[in-house]
Amino acid sequence: MNIFNELRRRNVFRVGIAYVIVAWLLLQVADTLGPALRLPGWFQSGVVFVLILGFPLVLIFAWAFELTPEGLKREKEVDRGQSITGETGQKLNYTIIGLLLVAVIYLGLDKFAFEHEHEEQLTTGEPSIAVLPFTNMSDDASNEFFADGITEELLNLLAKIPELQVTSRTSAFQFKGREDDIPTVAQQLNVEHVLEGSVRKSGTKVRITAQLIDAGTDRHVWSETYDRELDDIFAIQDEIAREVVDVLQVTLLGEAPTVRTTSTDAYTLYLEGQHFLERDLPSTWPKGLEAFEKALDIDPGYAPAWYGRARAMREMANFGLYDLHEGTELAREWAQRAVEIDPTLAVSWAWLAHFSLSYDWDWQVSRQLIDRALEEGPKDPRVLTEASRLHQVFGEYDKMIDYAEQALALDPLSKIELEVASNSYWYAGNWERALALYRKNEAINGADVWPGDAAQVLMMQGRFAEAAAMADSAILSGPQNEDRRTMLIAFTHAPAGREAEAEAALQWSIENMGVPFGYQFAEIYAIHGDVDKAFEWLEISYENRDGGLTYLLVDHFLAPLHEDPRWRAFLDKMNLLEYWDAMPRHPLLMPAAPAGPADSGG
Repeated sequence: MNIFNELRRRNVFRVGIAYVIVAWLLLQVADTLGPALRLPGWFQSGVVFVLILGFPLVLIFAWAFELTPEGLKREKEVDRGQSITGETGQKLNYTIIGLLLVAVIYLGLDKFAFEHEHEEQLTTGEPSIAVLPFTNMSDDASNEFFADGITEELLNLLAKIPELQVTSRTSAFQFKGREDDIPTVAQQLNVEHVLEGSVRKSGTKVRITAQLIDAGTDRHVWSETYDRELDDIFAIQDEIAREVVDVLQVTLLGEAPTVRTTSTDAYTLYLEGQHFLERDLPSTWPKGLEAFEKALDIDPGYAPAWYGRARAMREMANFGLYDLHEGTELAREWAQRAVEIDPTLAVSWAWLAHFSLSYDWDWQVSRQLIDRALEEGPKDPRVLTEASRLHQVFGEYDKMIDYAEQALALDPLSKIELEVASNSYWYAGNWERALALYRKNEAINGADVWPGDAAQVLMMQGRFAEAAAMADSAILSGPQNEDRRTMLIAFTHAPAGREAEAEAALQWSIENMGVPFGYQFAEIYAIHGDVDKAFEWLEISYENRDGGLTYLLVDHFLAPLHEDPRWRAFLDKMNLLEYWDAMPRHPLLMPAAPAGPADSGG
């Protein structure tokens, strides 16, 4: 009892109560500042740890020290007759009452004003989310494609919600197999929430665990485990999407999208096909094609498999694994079949626009198909990328950059999106932005990035030795590495004063790579100043329906041809002359190569 009275006399209880109220208020401030300032997930935990550690220290301090008119003194040094602990206690009472009033006011604001503001932000803003690759927990490692496929299908399902911004597959899958913390991932992908999980498939059973994380606080805001039969896989995906929408308080303006259903066997084969296709290797495209065809044998009405089949065939035809013209027509037929089955399949409309643009050179139809693709998939980066390419054809610089930037915002780490954006700025004459995007792409995707994109910027800046050195040291991933490097030497070495090397590389490329690269040969001859040869190769490209001709109006390397009468005649044959005359500005001439002795090029 004496100890209790002494604790009360020394105001230890009052100090403890005041500390608890102040700590609670600090936690509320930290909880608000953390997400607002994008502080790391450990920030909130650190504040809690410090406050808990401080509590006993404050009580010990209140016991051992006393406030006197002369300041703080150790309690044992204060004469009891001169102690003012009673006055100090009264001041502490007022302080506690004041702190309690602040806490009550904060609770009222949090309940009414802040809550209303938060709801308003959620309903009028646009929540953002990334779906990270679900972990394969199956005993069979070959089920990796199944886990990846579930992730992609969930991502595509959420991407159909106009009120939600969803990071595309390519960027999200950059984090597959990595151990990055969620706040870091969210910062790189520029999202507020992350959905992650795992998939375990065994026979006809499947277990899917999903969890939604608030990136600002690194807290789980929702999680669920689904133990179902494999036949229920589509229902599970729909349920997860609905839960995400509910948790994020997204107000849908239309009906919630649902997964396209098919038989379990067809779906598994489709996911396998997607797995081979997304690896983006010539050796895996035929395997993907075979898987899609097996899926369609089971369910001929499954539109995504028709699109996958079309894409696999087009890749094979472009790479010489199938006749170009026959393969293109088959791919077009299959993409058309996909949209006949499912008119909402935006990527198939974009794929049809690609054929019309790069192969048919039917500009009017291309515009109509892109418009339809944008109507069905306004936030699909694959659609936005094709829209950017369409406006490149017509020299519509502002639109090409706008669509490229929109695609990049949704897929910020994608090699393709970064390449398209970088090239768009190159066509527009913004060398600094084009080079910065290339450097970012190189940092993220390494040897998969074609160094010619940077070399073309350096050449337009007159940095010829640097461009030639880049070609000399180019190390590329994938097949035909040496072929592509030799062609890059042909591009870069003549302006650097190394004409003999450039000519040898060009002749080797023509003999070994041939007609499919006719447009590139026309560019090189234009750079070398041989206008006749450049037009000769443009005519060969025209006969071969070379997709490179779609860049005629914006290609700076062809600027030496512009004053030749054959230029306007060729544009007229391509039905591009009216667009050329309407362009706000035309491509620029490359700076003149320096006169004098040959540049070593490093």
